Amino acid sequence: MEIINMKKGSWGKVRAFFDLKTNEGIVIKGFKIVQGDGMFVGFPSAKSKDGEYYPTVTADNDLKNEINQLANSVYDKIHTENDEVPF
Repeated sequence: MEIINMKKGSWGKVRAFFDLKTNEGIVIKGFKIVQGDGMFVGFPSAKSKDGEYYPTVTADNDLKNEINQLANSVYDKIHTENDEVPF
C-alpha cells in the first residue's frame, strides 16, 4: 500500500490529511495524522445526525500499526522538505 496524497497543516490537533491506495488499487480517502500522546493515524469517519463521528473504515491492529508507520514516515519526510508532496 502507499500514500498517494498528503496535505500538511494545522487544524486543531490534526497535522495532516492523506489518502491511501491499497495493493489492489482501492483508494481510501480521509485519513488524518493527529497530534496526541505522539502522532497517530485517525481513520476516516462521518458525522451522523446525532452530531457524533463514527468510523467509516476499520482495520485490525496489525494493519493499523502498518498504516501508522507508513503515514508517520511520509509525514516526517515532508515535514523536513516542504508543506505538501504531490504523489
